Amino acid sequence: MMQVDGESPLFVISVAAELAGMHPQTLRQYDRLGLVSPKRTAGKSRRYSMRDVAQLREIQQLSSEGVSLEGIRRVLGLENEVTELRARVRELERALADEMLNRPGRRVFAAGSEGDIVSVRTGTRVRRENAVVVWRPLERG
Repeated sequence: MMQVDGESPLFVISVAAELAGMHPQTLRQYDRLGLVSPKRTAGKSRRYSMRDVAQLREIQQLSSEGVSLEGIRRVLGLENEVTELRARVRELERALADEMLNRPGRRVFAAGSEGDIVSVRTGTRVRRENAVVVWRPLERG
């Protein structure tokens, strides 16, 4: 079963152009320039994803603000790099969390002041209260 997400190539060029508010020839030009490179079918026709359409809209916005095509290429490249780096950070965070949970003896717990269980870092101590409690047995008499 195929999963559909923002990267799934769904739209032919005419539909993508309509969704982006552009002419199909503009999309072909952006493909040639490498600004938005859609996936290709076996017959070499373009298939655009929702992410591609969003990038086309962003190109249109930047262009209307006076940014050159080379500037737009740079902006999109940096945004794509940030997206990839964020995904890599999430991947590494998951791997680290899995590693920490799967290492026996690496998780340390202590009793908190209210009797609850508190997770502490290995090699650290829980701070104790320094209050003095005086107790005397009741006199029976």
